[in-house]
Amino acid sequence: MAYEIPVTQARAELAELINRVVYGGERVVVTRHGKPLVALVSAADLQRLEEGAAAATDAEERVTGSADSVRPLTSPPSSAPGERRRFGIAAEHRDPGDASRR
Repeated sequence: MAYEIPVTQARAELAELINRVVYGGERVVVTRHGKPLVALVSAADLQRLEEGAAAATDAEERVTGSADSVRPLTSPPSSAPGERRRFGIAAEHRDPGDASRR
């Protein structure tokens, strides 16, 4: 849980807040009108956050890259004639833009 402090108070206590973050391991959220404005974190915390964000980006790129390598179907597979008769299917979907099947 982060320690919250209004920006006006944070200005007056900046040195103390820095010590709390660096030596106390705290995270400080500076607020304005009760809404979070900025956060003070140690340099070590920032490095961990950036490494986590980079790892998440790398993982997302790997997933996206592998999805891009999947070959899309050029046309939907057609049912075998025997299966159409077996299930009483009288119609077959045809892509209106597919001139080869006319």
